Amino acid sequence: MNTKVSNREKDRIRKVASILYQASRPIRILRTIGWSTEVKEVFFAKNAKELPQVNYTPINPTPVLDAVREARRLIVPMSPIDLWLERQADALERSARMLENVGTPAFFEYSRQLYGEPTTPLRYYSITPLELSQSICDTIDQLARIEMDIAPPDYHSAEEVGEDIERAVQKHFGEDAPKIELVDKLSSNALATATTISIRRDARFTDRDASQLLNHEAYIHVATSLNGRAQTDLPILAAGHPGTTRTQEGLAVFAEIISGSMELDRMRRLADRVFAIQMAVEGADFLEVYRYYLERAGDADQAFENARRVFRGGVITGGAPFTKDVVYLFGLLGVSNAIRAFFAAGRSDCLKLLFCGKLDMMDIPALCQLYEMGLCQAPRYLPPWVSDPRYLLALLTYSTFINKMNIEPMVIVAEKLLEAAPVVKL
Repeated sequence: MNTKVSNREKDRIRKVASILYQASRPIRILRTIGWSTEVKEVFFAKNAKELPQVNYTPINPTPVLDAVREARRLIVPMSPIDLWLERQADALERSARMLENVGTPAFFEYSRQLYGEPTTPLRYYSITPLELSQSICDTIDQLARIEMDIAPPDYHSAEEVGEDIERAVQKHFGEDAPKIELVDKLSSNALATATTISIRRDARFTDRDASQLLNHEAYIHVATSLNGRAQTDLPILAAGHPGTTRTQEGLAVFAEIISGSMELDRMRRLADRVFAIQMAVEGADFLEVYRYYLERAGDADQAFENARRVFRGGVITGGAPFTKDVVYLFGLLGVSNAIRAFFAAGRSDCLKLLFCGKLDMMDIPALCQLYEMGLCQAPRYLPPWVSDPRYLLALLTYSTFINKMNIEPMVIVAEKLLEAAPVVKL
């Protein structure tokens, strides 16, 4: 390709990426499907015995659809780059249609296309999210039979956690560090954007909670947002949308594991989300899912928030939930396998490219080409386990080694060895 054609091609890619970014601007998923604080107040004022009354304002999809149509006129979906652009266009179109139909059964139809659903395996995996979640819970139940003397965690105030996180993000992001603010009303304990990490003032955190917040929200979501904003030639990389959610949340959960922040209760909560979505798919209403969570957690406020995640944007009476929460465990599975594949192939460059913006795992081939063309910039901010990958490399080496071995004979030997040994209290 000569220089003139190459420059024309770069201009075309820049133009499409810019049009798609403009198309993404009206798509604010959580804002559109969010519930006001009054919904919870009224729910508990009625003794948690009546279905919540939620009103939504659907978006007008026309500006998004017009922009997507304009972008598609410039896309020839044959090369990795154009296939990447086409996937962005598809995700944005479906997202706009989903938000056009908030509060109706059609919302669920677009949600399942974008995020998947509990009983449908995604491509390249024969297991479903529901089966994966059940497998995790079965394993946790087996571990629960082991008597481990684990001391109850110490709890820390929002002020203490906020101060610790502020010091960490200042050190990591410098002048780009997000602001830490304590707020009185927030549907979750904490919420992060590229510029702000909000923490609910009355929330209490264990040491693992605080570490999860730092590694999940700051080192992944904030970092990929800031790196995406720096992509002046490819602004679409700054747009977080449902087409990138599975990989983004998978990276964030993987960060919890690799940083030592994950714990069994957190894994169970991620699996419970999938069970609750399936209950709603099968017709359970908000009250039934709320009671399911209340029985499991024993905390009415948390049970409400967990049920809210399932029904926001969908139908309160059941049958049409919001399915985003199936992506956490599936995303973790995909990210874990991809990182192992990068390691086995000697492609550490691909690992770093995962953080150049908001992207899906399948976008990596296109981004490699775009980097070679000078259109994609290297990420400025990487999580600590990528910028210093010594522990990651050791873990991957061990994982690769152990997965090649049949450990069943050793398990049988260990069981025989211990069958006559009394359990001791230490």
